[in-house]
Amino acid sequence: MNLHEYQAKELIEGYGVPIQKGIMAETLEEAIAAYEKITAESGAPVAIVKAQIHAGGRGKGGGVKLVKNLDELKENASNILGMMLKTPQTPGGMEGPGKKVNKILVAEDAYAPDFDACKEYYVSILMDRQAQKNVIIYSTEGGMDIEAVAEKTPHLVHKEWVDPELGLQAFQTRKIAFNLGLSGDAFKNMSKFVAKLYKSFLGADASLIEINPTLETGDGRIIAVDTKISLDDNALYRHKNLAELRDETEEDPTEVEAKKVGLNYVKLDGNVGCMVNGAGLAMATMDIIKLSGGSPANFLDVGGTADAERVEQAFKIILRDPNVKAILINIFGGIVRCDRVAQGVVDAYKNMGTINVPIIVRLQGTNADIAKEIIDKSGLSVQSAILLKEAAAAVEAVI
Repeated sequence: MNLHEYQAKELIEGYGVPIQKGIMAETLEEAIAAYEKITAESGAPVAIVKAQIHAGGRGKGGGVKLVKNLDELKENASNILGMMLKTPQTPGGMEGPGKKVNKILVAEDAYAPDFDACKEYYVSILMDRQAQKNVIIYSTEGGMDIEAVAEKTPHLVHKEWVDPELGLQAFQTRKIAFNLGLSGDAFKNMSKFVAKLYKSFLGADASLIEINPTLETGDGRIIAVDTKISLDDNALYRHKNLAELRDETEEDPTEVEAKKVGLNYVKLDGNVGCMVNGAGLAMATMDIIKLSGGSPANFLDVGGTADAERVEQAFKIILRDPNVKAILINIFGGIVRCDRVAQGVVDAYKNMGTINVPIIVRLQGTNADIAKEIIDKSGLSVQSAILLKEAAAAVEAVI
């Protein structure tokens, strides 16, 4: 689950991480009030207006503006609120439809009073699954596309792995500050900053925290100017307060609906809809679709209870994608019997009326022979298969 910038900053501030102060606004009136409060506290008329969407590169699309007075605030806030913001990370990139901006953040100018004395760094924390450790990635090239930095100047990207049993050690935070070339107060403050940020990462059960840029001010303070946080969905049961921060308007509507009915669904760009039980089998099914010349249109795991109602919901969600040219149902009958799944497919098909794309059903496991007979005798336009290669051949024949 992704957080907006203003939510992410509130989260890490709760762990003592210094942040660029800001106030979220959903209307022009709220933006004006936020600007007046921010500038009164800072004593300067300059503020930053930032679009709040779940995508990076907002400045490239015109979603981040520096304002120097109230009139500029009104103009830019009005322009950004409600705009369809296109960034390299929104669906379709700069050529796609973009994302609608429903919220903005009015923030202080953290670079004042001496912009030239400020320096930007990159700091992120995520899990390295191969090493089975958390890793802190950091660079002197803050404020830039870190992927491009890693590709063109990999020696400027540093990594510090943290043993989960020992935790982050003081010598490691000092090493990070040293590699960033810091000294004096900035060195001490960066060490503290990284330690508190790591505490935030663990405390929130985050899968990613990215601070870009991390700002060193002229007087040696270290501040989080932009913050991106992704939370582990599997741990949200432990954080009811964080689960309430989910913004469904930023997510794919079909994925939101699937989640509500207990289906694990992720939309992809292919032409073959997949309905499978079990994540591992779903991945294998997508592989076989690719090998057969197709491309998976989705990842959909119906779980262990593939009854008629659940199958019908899955059908409806898959068929919302106009790119779907065929549907492959691949079920292993371990917990649930294959004949029950087959009957569920038949019942769901009849309940929905006409389905205008070919359906291939591959059932293997308990009562698979009975399931094949149910499908074959249903009189419906559904092809059955026992072996996975048979299902793949059937998919290849209809796409």
